[in-house]
Amino acid sequence: MTTRFKVCNCNRTMPLDASAGSALGAALGTQALPVASQLCRREVGAYLDTLQGSDQVVVGCTQERALFSELAEQRETTAPIRFVNIRETAGWGAQAKQALPKIAALLAAAALPDPEPVPSVDYVSNGSVLLIGPSSRVMPWAKRLSAQLDVSVLLTSGFGGEAMLERRYPTFSGQRIRIAGWLGAFTVRWQQSNPIDLELCTRCNACIAACPENAIDLSYQIDLTACTSHRDCVKACNAIGAIDFGRAASEREKAFDLIFDLCDQPLITLHQPPQGYFAPGEDVVRQAEYALQLTQLVGEFSKPKFFTYKEKLCAHSRNRKTGCNACIDVCSTAAISHDGDHIKVNAQLCAGCGACTTVCPSGALTYAYPRASDLGQRLRTLLGTYRKAGGRQPALLLHSQERGAELIVALGRLAGTGAAQGMPARVIPVDLHHVAAVGIDVWLSAIAYGASNVLVLLTDEEAPQYIDALEHQIGIAQTILSAFGYEGRHIDLLRAASALELDSELQRPRPASVPAEAAVYHVTADKRATLDFAFGHLLDHAPVRATDIPLPAGAPYGAVAVDTSACTLCMSCVGACPESALIDNPSLPQLRFIEKNCVQCGLCEKTCPESAISLRPRLLLDERATQRVVLNEAEPFHCIRCGTPFGTLQMMDNMLAKLATHGAFAGNLDRIKMCGDCRVVDMMQNKQEMSILELKR
Repeated sequence: MTTRFKVCNCNRTMPLDASAGSALGAALGTQALPVASQLCRREVGAYLDTLQGSDQVVVGCTQERALFSELAEQRETTAPIRFVNIRETAGWGAQAKQALPKIAALLAAAALPDPEPVPSVDYVSNGSVLLIGPSSRVMPWAKRLSAQLDVSVLLTSGFGGEAMLERRYPTFSGQRIRIAGWLGAFTVRWQQSNPIDLELCTRCNACIAACPENAIDLSYQIDLTACTSHRDCVKACNAIGAIDFGRAASEREKAFDLIFDLCDQPLITLHQPPQGYFAPGEDVVRQAEYALQLTQLVGEFSKPKFFTYKEKLCAHSRNRKTGCNACIDVCSTAAISHDGDHIKVNAQLCAGCGACTTVCPSGALTYAYPRASDLGQRLRTLLGTYRKAGGRQPALLLHSQERGAELIVALGRLAGTGAAQGMPARVIPVDLHHVAAVGIDVWLSAIAYGASNVLVLLTDEEAPQYIDALEHQIGIAQTILSAFGYEGRHIDLLRAASALELDSELQRPRPASVPAEAAVYHVTADKRATLDFAFGHLLDHAPVRATDIPLPAGAPYGAVAVDTSACTLCMSCVGACPESALIDNPSLPQLRFIEKNCVQCGLCEKTCPESAISLRPRLLLDERATQRVVLNEAEPFHCIRCGTPFGTLQMMDNMLAKLATHGAFAGNLDRIKMCGDCRVVDMMQNKQEMSILELKR
C-alpha cells in the first residue's frame, strides 16, 4: 500500500521548510514532501486532497487529530489515516534543527501496518456495585449512585447517628472482608458480627424503645460496649428475627460486578488491582473521579489477551518441586498462580504489563500484543530510517502509552516556550503498553540494529518488583555487552515524575559503542532464538571475542556442576529437567549435559537427593554450548544372575549399606543385586519352592 505523508511546521514554530521536505522524502523513499504551515487552517484543502483514493495517509500532527478525523468522516474517505506527534517529540526543543532524521523515523514507523489481532478477553457488567466502608462515607455515595447503578452497601464502622430509615438498597454490616474476582465477577465474603442483621431489620424501632442502655440508635446496630445482654431487644423484635446474639461471626457471601472500596486502607493491596475495583479512600476528589468511572462500566467490554503460554517450555516445577518462580514473583496483579507442575495465568486479572514475559528464562511466556516480531520490525524501521536520513548515535526511549507519553508531551510543550531543552535530537520515543513488557532479547536486538542506547522511562506507575526485574535484566545485558568490549552504558533506566525531571534525565546518557554493521535478522516469538541471533551478531563485530562470559546469579544461561563423589547417577535430575539440558545415556551409566538448553531454573539442584548439583551462571558462545558433555559416569553394576548391566556399582554399594540392617531386606540382599526381570523370576521360583515344601508337609 502506498503511503502519503502530510507534514506541517505548525505556523513556522518548527524548523521544517522545503529543503527539509526533500530530505524527508528521500529518507522515506517518496517524492519530496510539501511542508505546510497551517495544515489545520488555511491549508486544510491540501489535506482534503490527500484523502482522495484509498492510499494510507500519515499526518505528522496529533494536536488536531479530532479535526482531521472529522473532516475525513465528512468526506467518507476510505483511506486509512494515522497520526504521529513530531512537534513535541522532535520539532520543539533546543536541538530541533538536528531532529530531521528522528522525524523521518517517526513518520516511517507510523506507516507500518497494525499488528495482527489476537484473542480477546471479555467482561460483562450489569452494574451491580458494592460500596464498602464507614457509613458516614458510604451512605452519601450510595444515594448518589443508586440512580444509575444497582447499589448494595457493606458497612464496616461509624454506625452511631447515621440514620438508615429507608430501605433503598441492600445493606449489610460486617468485618474481615475478602474480595476476589474482576469486573463483572467479584465475590465478596465477610463476617456478619453484629447481632442485628440489617437485611432482616424492618426499621420498626421496637428494639430502640426496648433497650434500657440506649445501645441501639437509628443506625440499627448494637453498641456492644454499652449492651448488658438482657435481651429485651430480642423480645421486641419477636418473629421478625433480625436480632440474634448467638450469631457467632457467621460468614456471608455475595457476587457483584463492581466494587467501590471507601475504607481508609484498600482491601485489595495489589499494586495493580483488578478492573472494576476502585479504592479512593477518604480522598474526595478521587472518590468523585472513580464514581464517574463506575457509572461507565455497565455493558460488555473486551481487551486483548496480552500473553501466550507454552506449557512444554515452562520450567516452573517438576514432581511438586519448584524451580523457576520468576513470573509468579513479578506479577503485580496476582494473575499467575501454581497449577501442578506448571503455572496458570488468569487472563481476566492480567493487566498486560508483560513483566512475566521479560523475566521468563525459557520463553514459555511471551508477549502477544504487540508480538515481539511486530515490535522488532518497528525498531528496525525506526533505526534504519534514522540512519538513512543521516542520523548518528540514536537512542531509543521506551515509555508507557499513558503516564510516559504524558510526560513527553508536557516536556515538548515546555520546550516550545523555551522553558526546557526538550527531547534531544538523537532520542527516539517508542511507546509501549508497559515498559516492563520488553526485556533483554529486544534490548540487545536494538543494540544490534544500531541503537547506541536503550533508555527505559520509569514514572510513578511501575510496581517495585517491575523495577527490580528490569534492573536485574539490565545487569545481565550490560555484562554481556561489556564482555564483548563495547564501551559505555548501553541500557539505562530514566526516572521522572515530572516533565522537568525528564528533561534533566534525558541529558544524562552518553552514546555507547555499537557494532560497525547493523543486524538484519528479525526478532521472533522465540525469545532464546532471538537472543542467539543477537549474541551472534554482537560477537561477530565485537572488539573482544569473548565466548565464555560469567553472568550474575539468576541469569537464564549457564552450566551445572556435579560433585562426582556424591552423585550416584540416579538420574533424578534428568527426569526433572524441563529443557532436556540434562540427559542420560541409554547404553552407559552417564549423566550428560547440553549447556545451550539450560535455563538455570534450578530444578536439578533442588531435585538431587544427594545435593550433588550446583548452578554456574555464564554465557558460552562456542561449540561447547551445543556438545553433549559427560558430567559424571560410573562402572555399571551387572545382574548377579544374568549379567545384564543395570544401575551403577556406587549406587548398589550405597543401597546395600543402607538396607543391610533393615529387617525387611536383610534376608534378600541378593535379590536387590538382580535386574528387574531376574528379580521377578527369583520371586516366582521361591514361591514355587515354598509351595512344594508345604505339600510335603
